[in-house]
Amino acid sequence: MNTEALIDAHLLHLKVQRRLAERTLSMYADAFARMGTLMAPATSLTDVKPHHVRGWVGRLHAQGLGPRSIAIHLAAWRGLFKWMSQEGQIAFNPVDGIKAPKAPKPLPKALGVDQAVALADASAQPGPVREGDTRGERESPWLTARDHAMVELLYGSGLRNAELLGLDVQASPQAAGWVDLVSAEAHVLGKGHKRRIVPVGSVALQALKTWLTLRETLPPHTDSALFISRLGQRLTSVQLRNRLKQIAIRAGLPTHVHPHMLRHSFASHVLQSSGDLRGVQELLGHAHITTTQVYTKLDFQHLAKVYDAAHPRARKRQT
Repeated sequence: MNTEALIDAHLLHLKVQRRLAERTLSMYADAFARMGTLMAPATSLTDVKPHHVRGWVGRLHAQGLGPRSIAIHLAAWRGLFKWMSQEGQIAFNPVDGIKAPKAPKPLPKALGVDQAVALADASAQPGPVREGDTRGERESPWLTARDHAMVELLYGSGLRNAELLGLDVQASPQAAGWVDLVSAEAHVLGKGHKRRIVPVGSVALQALKTWLTLRETLPPHTDSALFISRLGQRLTSVQLRNRLKQIAIRAGLPTHVHPHMLRHSFASHVLQSSGDLRGVQELLGHAHITTTQVYTKLDFQHLAKVYDAAHPRARKRQT
């Protein structure tokens, strides 16, 4: 069979035997069509070698295709040649072992300093009982105190979601973590069951004390968790995300805020102020410095914006 017939037979196999979705079949058909434009006119599918495929990948990259798109093309081609091998058309798969270019890791999203402070300030103010409620009914003081303490700890100490929710009221052998109010330190259990101690700032410390005072006035409950729900149970990650989302809306922030964004903001802002990458690594509990180095890119972005706004040679001339 010629190239066109082989591809048609393979697409039929994918549709009938593999029962691939129409969208996937369409993407694969596009990948085969592009392969046809990349192949030399005298080259047939049975003549394709690994160096041909590498050349195709290089040309796709030069044409501006991203790593994900190239990976889809490779998956389609790999499946085609695997099928041809099973059909006895070729002896080996020329696409095996060939990978798409690595996609750049997206930078973590961090709030600006003013945005983070606005979020923390909004968490200290009682919100409406229901979103959009115009009757003026506000949430109970204990709910506001709890949320404020959580936001201040997330941003002030750079805790992970699980580290925050794993905190208990008191230290014990069974506790995953706790806050020492005297030494102003949080003892947390991080990834890999590694314990670390992080400082708790004065604002977060005061917010915690306010919350603990109100927590004692709640009906009896058995959960030892520092942060509990209305039912007296340890707060869940979904509940935390929902509360943070509501606070961000009240603060007028233009972006969706999740708990890990406050950790990113903590790291970025500390690095901007101190320039101490090793110190930030210790505070975050990163096992490798390369994980922390991503925040140097965030710091550079901040500096680049300052430069663009302030330096006379960076600003475009007004015409």
